[in-house]
Amino acid sequence: MNNERVIQFMSARVLAVFFSLALIIGSIGTLVINNLQYGLDFTGGTLIELGYEQPVRLDDIREQLKQAGYDQATVQEYGSATDILVRLPGDDPKQGDKVAGVLSKASSGNVELRRVEFVGPQVGEELREKGGLAMLLALAVVLIYIALRFQLKFALGAVLALVHDVIITLGFFAVTGFTFDLTVLAAILAVIGYSLNDTIVVSDRIRENFRVMHTATPIEVINYSLTQTLGRTLITSITTLLVLAALAIFAGESLQSFSLALIVGVVIGTYSSIYVAANVLIAMKVSREDLLPPEKEEVVDDMP
Repeated sequence: MNNERVIQFMSARVLAVFFSLALIIGSIGTLVINNLQYGLDFTGGTLIELGYEQPVRLDDIREQLKQAGYDQATVQEYGSATDILVRLPGDDPKQGDKVAGVLSKASSGNVELRRVEFVGPQVGEELREKGGLAMLLALAVVLIYIALRFQLKFALGAVLALVHDVIITLGFFAVTGFTFDLTVLAAILAVIGYSLNDTIVVSDRIRENFRVMHTATPIEVINYSLTQTLGRTLITSITTLLVLAALAIFAGESLQSFSLALIVGVVIGTYSSIYVAANVLIAMKVSREDLLPPEKEEVVDDMP
């Protein structure tokens, strides 16, 4: 292992197991008790399209609607700063005229009501089901890919790490009460991809080191591999978090839940690549023999 300093990551593996179990149990318990605060994409509601004569600040619109009693309104731009979408719970066909009237009074110019559209709860239920199926399909594909690319023990470790990340991210939304909508679902699928990429990098280094470190124990190989990949992991995670932090602060309310889901997912995904996927390998007693290519049987020619 040369003379470089090796960080003993696996010395804390038992503590990491209890920490992960506590997070998972807490997340599942909170999901059962509080459930997720589904957005209008999943529960149904009214979509109102408005047009302003001059660019307008979204925070001003939110405050005007809040003062008028629309506390659950979601406001976002589309296309330009004069084109506004407002999402409200309920299916009152008169909500469009009411909202346009409220905003017209508070605006110096005219506010045009362009479109009012209702999203029914059946559509929202279908979106929930398809979103859940998308996550399960992603995990199944990951399991098959890593089993073929590496070995079954690596595949189980990677999938358990991804399940760990998804449950904890969902638990965060159940605890905080932030709205869970389609953008958050997209963020969770992105978290699966991010965490998988990190886990594959670590797994590839572990596999290569198992083949060259003939006398080292599995724990020594894993510690050495994690130390080698630590710099890459930290640089990737920190730069990603800087971008997500800027998105959470400056992108506005419409992308707040999306950026928070990614922030939680990146932090937990970095942790799970080290202390979940690698821990599973040790628990399953991975060895050098697991990674050696199968020996080809010699063909004996009986022909005279």
